[in-house]
Amino acid sequence: MKKKSGWTLFLDRDGVLNHRISGNYVKHWNEFKFLPNVLTSLKLFNNLFDHIIIVTNQQGIAKGLMTLEDLNRIHSKARKIIRKHGGRIDKIYSCIELANAANYCRKPAMGMGLDAKKDFPAIDFNKSVMVGDSASDIEFGKNLGMKTIQILHLDSPLYPADFSCRDLKEFYRIFVHRILD
Repeated sequence: MKKKSGWTLFLDRDGVLNHRISGNYVKHWNEFKFLPNVLTSLKLFNNLFDHIIIVTNQQGIAKGLMTLEDLNRIHSKARKIIRKHGGRIDKIYSCIELANAANYCRKPAMGMGLDAKKDFPAIDFNKSVMVGDSASDIEFGKNLGMKTIQILHLDSPLYPADFSCRDLKEFYRIFVHRILD
């Protein structure tokens, strides 16, 4: 039986779970490539987090580069592989609006987090962590009062996150030894 911690994990997708395609979008499953240590880390997170949620901006749909069905297929296959490796994703929230459109859902706006809170009322943003690789991910987490973790890539600028690390495996150690303590 899973030990309840009261903590929720929010994850960005591109650049955190899978390779980001610079200047483009993951439009089809064959373009989706898990980053190193993601699948083993997600398995470890099962016992640490009550909820594991993906929040992802996907404006490629509004741009007509892919369809919502394409996105749902990618997410369905990713979740299947994650489950096969012993991990889980409780829900995926996607904002498909254009970056220049004023809207409720696109990070750093809080909409996807507030939608998650409606679906999972036990979520406490003060006991939540947002892991992302962009300024909008970090700002999203801070807007909701979460701890924030920036995944650093070779050319990443440093954002004002609470912690930074190379990957989800390193985040696991930070969470266990610095946030939970």
